[in-house]
Amino acid sequence: MTELILGVLTFLTSTVAGVVGIGGGMMLIAILPSFLPLNALIPVHGLTQMSSNFSRAVFGYKDVQYEVIPKFLLGSIVGIGIFAAIINFISLEYVPLFIGAYILLSLWSQKFNDKIKKFENYYIIGFFQTGLSIIVGATGPLTMTILLKDYKDKDKVVATGAALMSITHILKVFVFMYFGFVFFDYIGIIVAMIIGAVAGSWAGTQLRDKIDGKRFTIILKVLLTALAIKVIVDVFI
Repeated sequence: MTELILGVLTFLTSTVAGVVGIGGGMMLIAILPSFLPLNALIPVHGLTQMSSNFSRAVFGYKDVQYEVIPKFLLGSIVGIGIFAAIINFISLEYVPLFIGAYILLSLWSQKFNDKIKKFENYYIIGFFQTGLSIIVGATGPLTMTILLKDYKDKDKVVATGAALMSITHILKVFVFMYFGFVFFDYIGIIVAMIIGAVAGSWAGTQLRDKIDGKRFTIILKVLLTALAIKVIVDVFI
C-alpha cells in the first residue's frame, strides 16, 4: 500500500514539475518523512528526482540547450567533491537563508542583477546547486532562476533545467552509494516512485503546451518566490 501511495504522489508532484519545471521535488520531500526514515529521505528522494528530471529532459530533448551542460557539469563535479569532503566540518545551518535571498533578489531586483551579472554563470551555479544538494533540499531553484533570465521560451527553460538537475541528482546518488547507503533496501518503494516520476514527466510535458509563454513566466516567478520564502522561513522555525 505504501508503494502505491508513494507512486501516485510522485506522479502528481512530477506532473507539476513537468508543467513549470520546478516545485515537484520540494513537494515530494515534504511528504516523504511520513513514509520513510530520516536516513533514507534524501537518498531515495534524490534517486526519484533523478528519474523525474532525466525523463523530463528526454521528453523535451529538442529544447535542451546543450551548450550550458559542460559548464554546469564541471562546476557540479568540483562542488560535490568539495562539499562531500567538508560536510562534517562546517555548519550549513544558514545556507538555505542565502539561497532564498539570492532567488528573491535575482527575480525582483534589477539593481542586484546588474551587479551580479559578471559573477553569475553555469560553473558557479553547478558548483553550489550540486554541492549543496547533499544536505539542502532547495537548490533546484538556482538553475531555474538563471535559465529564466537567459531563455524566454518555456520549453527551453524546463527541458534545460531538467537536464541540469539530472546531473545534480545523478552525482548526489553516487555520493550516497559511496557513503554506503543501500538503495536495494527500499527497492519496492523506489520502483513505484520511479514509475510515477516518469509517468508524471510525460503528463506534465503534455500539459505544458496548454500554457502560453507569458503566463508560464508569471507562474514560474510566483512559484520560485513562494519556494524562496519557504526556504527562508524554515531556517527560523
